[in-house]
Amino acid sequence: MSITEVRSDNATDRAVAAKVDMKFEIVVIPVSDIDRAKEFYGRLGWRLDADYDNGKDFRVIQFTPPGSGCSVIFGKNVTAAAPGSAQGLYLIVSDIEAIRKELLSRGIQISQVFHDAGGVYAGTDEPYLFGRLRVSGPDPEHRSYRSFASFHDPDGNGWLFQEITSRLPGRIDSATTTFASANDLASALRRAEAAHGEHEKNVLGGKRDENWPEWYAAYMVAEQAGTELPT
Repeated sequence: MSITEVRSDNATDRAVAAKVDMKFEIVVIPVSDIDRAKEFYGRLGWRLDADYDNGKDFRVIQFTPPGSGCSVIFGKNVTAAAPGSAQGLYLIVSDIEAIRKELLSRGIQISQVFHDAGGVYAGTDEPYLFGRLRVSGPDPEHRSYRSFASFHDPDGNGWLFQEITSRLPGRIDSATTTFASANDLASALRRAEAAHGEHEKNVLGGKRDENWPEWYAAYMVAEQAGTELPT
């Protein structure tokens, strides 16, 4: 599988895009039983932002996953789509095993962690989901973007967890470093600690690095931006 980055060569287009933020806000989920769906998404640990009912012909419920800038809504007369027809909905996590354990503890049925079959992102195991030709277990090399787990809501809407620990170059604003949760920050610190241990051993000859805070910071910013990591 090849990954192609598409960029505009037009300086004017780039300038305009840089000035106008377009923040993805809402995904509409088609459900058949509103209260059942509300109970399920609440059990996921998502934040309930709204439950508005006009008492007649309209009701809308909004949930936001932890650390997400985008929310989901469902309800009555919210969409004409068939219940269960939303598929391939991605949730990005930094630790696929941890999120699977958390959902199981909440009583949510979720697949085993899996990875793709040797770079083949096609198959019949589960249509519409990335990595659908499944091999059990996480990616053997623990590469970013390569490990998955999936689950469905009561109507069959399909969700996919994808583990991303570092983004490909150009995929985030290199001037901005943010972490979605305390858990994500802790995971980034652990990766920086492991890398810094190798740095002290191989570069500093086992000596303690007095400038370790600066090294950690540089490592974590570079990892998230997808740029060259410090050595």
